[in-house]
Amino acid sequence: MFQLGKAIVSEDIIEKDFLCNLSACKGACCIDGEAGAPLEKEEASILEEIYPIVKSYLRPEGIAVIEKQGIYVKGEDGDWETPLIDGADCAYVIFDDKGTALCAIEEAYNQGEIDWKKPVSCHLYPVRVQEYTEFSAVNYHHWEICDDACALGKELQVPVYKFVKEALVRKFGIDWYQELEKVAETLKK
Repeated sequence: MFQLGKAIVSEDIIEKDFLCNLSACKGACCIDGEAGAPLEKEEASILEEIYPIVKSYLRPEGIAVIEKQGIYVKGEDGDWETPLIDGADCAYVIFDDKGTALCAIEEAYNQGEIDWKKPVSCHLYPVRVQEYTEFSAVNYHHWEICDDACALGKELQVPVYKFVKEALVRKFGIDWYQELEKVAETLKK
């Protein structure tokens, strides 16, 4: 672990490799799990704003769950998260013609209809950030459904922090990320 600004960072994000392999996993992280995608407070408000646009991309079962439970829900830990369909699929999941899970929010973003990509927790995965009063804990989360992503990352030599660069910059800023790159270079020596 090392400190970078107000973040305590696991060296795993530098030492481990990762590159999403959707053709292998079919987006399992969006349909497996026990909770929805974690949301930051301001993201809940963004979801309320963009929902009328995103709704047109959703599956009927996603719309039904959202209209019954809400655009976001309070999870067991007391934090906001996306609702789930039958305790599994994120309500915002859609599928392409190959059966790969995709994000309806990200699809609306890719089509230029909204300017918010998706919850930062999804964008950061496999990095998880836990907020504490005095600092943020930045950790690598290993989940066996991502073993193919780990293998592909290793084959192509893509460390986790490089795979999630855009998301880390979004969360912590470019200066923070550039400092992370310096730490990574130091650790490699």
